[in-house]
Amino acid sequence: MTGDDQRDLEERRKHLAAELAKRGAEARGDEAAEQSAEQSRKGYAQAMKLSSEFISAIVVGAILGYLIDRFVGTAPWGMIVLLLLGFCAGVLNVLRSAGVVSTPHPADRDGQTKNGRDDG
Repeated sequence: MTGDDQRDLEERRKHLAAELAKRGAEARGDEAAEQSAEQSRKGYAQAMKLSSEFISAIVVGAILGYLIDRFVGTAPWGMIVLLLLGFCAGVLNVLRSAGVVSTPHPADRDGQTKNGRDDG
C-alpha cells in the first residue's frame, strides 16, 4: 500500500466513524421518542379508564334513582339521593384506581384484627 492509499483509507475510516456516530445519535433519539410516545399512550389509556369509571357510576346512580322515583313515586328525591351516591361512588372508584385510597383487606372487612382474633 502506498501513502496515498493509506491516507484515502484513513479518510474513509474517519468519514465512516462520523457517519456511524451521527446515525447512533439519531437511533437514540428515535428510542427516546418511542418511549415518550408509549408513556403518552399509557397515560391516555389510564385517563380514559378513570373518566369512564367516574361517568358510569354517576349514570348508574341516575338511572336507579329515576327507576325508584318512577315505581315508588318519590320524585325527585330518589333521583337526587342516588345521583349523589353515584357521584360519591365514582369519586371513590377514581381514587382507588389512581392509588390514592387503598382497598380494605378482606380480614379487615370481617371485623378481625391483624393477628386473626375477633375484636368483638
